[in-house]
Amino acid sequence: MDEAIREKVVRIIAEQAVVEPSDVSMDQTLEDLGIDSLGLVESIFAIEEEFDIQVPFNANDPSQSDFDISSVAAIVTAVEGLVADRKAG
Repeated sequence: MDEAIREKVVRIIAEQAVVEPSDVSMDQTLEDLGIDSLGLVESIFAIEEEFDIQVPFNANDPSQSDFDISSVAAIVTAVEGLVADRKAG
């Protein structure tokens, strides 16, 4: 796991959850952290801006998205993949 990406994603998620980054663990879900659907969308926008990537996310139907939001670790892994794709492309 890329430490710089992990730290930035955790910071963004912690900001949305109104908790300290140290209170966010990789196995937590956004629901565990109290992030609702609006907070999720705001997190996605912040991630896109922070990493200059386009997240394939359907806010109307998150289960149909190609972006795994099942846990903090899954989000970090998905962002790592998008960043790698951007650098390769």
